Amino acid sequence: MVSAIVSLGGIGLVFGIILAVASQIFYVEKDPKVEAIADMLPSANCGACGYPGCNKFAEELVSGDAGITDCAPGGDELAGQIADLLGVSAAKSEEEYVAEVLCMGGREYCEEQFIYHGIEDCRAAMMYANGFKACDYGCLGLGTCKEECLFGAIEMGDNGIPIVNPEKCTGCNRCVNVCPKDVIRMINKKTKFHVRCNNQDKGKIARKVCKVGCIGCKKCAKNCPEEAITVENNLAYIDSHKCTNCGQCKDECPRDCITDTLDWPSKAL
Repeated sequence: MVSAIVSLGGIGLVFGIILAVASQIFYVEKDPKVEAIADMLPSANCGACGYPGCNKFAEELVSGDAGITDCAPGGDELAGQIADLLGVSAAKSEEEYVAEVLCMGGREYCEEQFIYHGIEDCRAAMMYANGFKACDYGCLGLGTCKEECLFGAIEMGDNGIPIVNPEKCTGCNRCVNVCPKDVIRMINKKTKFHVRCNNQDKGKIARKVCKVGCIGCKKCAKNCPEEAITVENNLAYIDSHKCTNCGQCKDECPRDCITDTLDWPSKAL
C-alpha cells in the first residue's frame, strides 16, 4: 500500500512539473492597457458593444477594432476615460437613447384570446397561437424583459405592462433583443412624445382588440406643424429629429396612444 501511495505521489509530482513548465512555455503576456480598460468597464457583459464580454471589448478597443463610445452602459464619462488612457479623442454623442415599451394594452385595455397557464416567459407563451393577447403586436407582460435587464431599469406595472425607468436604462438593447413581440425599441431621450403602440392592423381590427391602439387615422400627422409624423403600415411614427415637443399630436390623438414621457409611469401604474 505504501508503494502505491508513493507511486501516485510521484505521478502527481511529474504532472505538476509538466503543467508548471507548460504554463511558462505557453504564457501569453497581457497588455496592461487591456487590463486597465477592463477594470474601467461596468463588467455587465451585456453585449451592447457587439462583443461577448467586457474583456473582449477591452481587447478590441486596444487593437483599434472597437469604438470608444460603443459601451452604452458606460456612456460619455467612460468613453472619456478610455480616450485619455489610449491617448485619443472621444466625441460625445449628441443623442441619448433609452428603451421604451411601445404598448399600453394592459389587462383593462386589450382583449385576451384565452387564459394562459404556462411558463412565465413571453417567448414560451408565443408558442401557443402567437400568444394569448388578442392583439398580435401587443406586449404579453410576462416580465421576460425585466428578468433580462441587468440594471434594474424595468418594473412591471399593475396592468401587466413593463415600465422602463429612463434614468436607470443604459441603452444596452438586451430587453429589445429578448422581446419576441418587438414591442420594446430604443427611443431618443430628448423627444417627449411617443406613439405607445405597435399594432399594424387596419383601424377596424386595431379598434376591436385594444381600446388604446393606434388606428392609423393620421390625425396626428395632419396636425403636426413640423411634419414630424408619418403613418406606415397603419401605425404612426414620430421623427425625433423633427419633433419640437409641442404636444399637438397628443392633443389630437383620439385613442390617447400618444403620451408624454413624463406622464407615462403614472398612467402605466
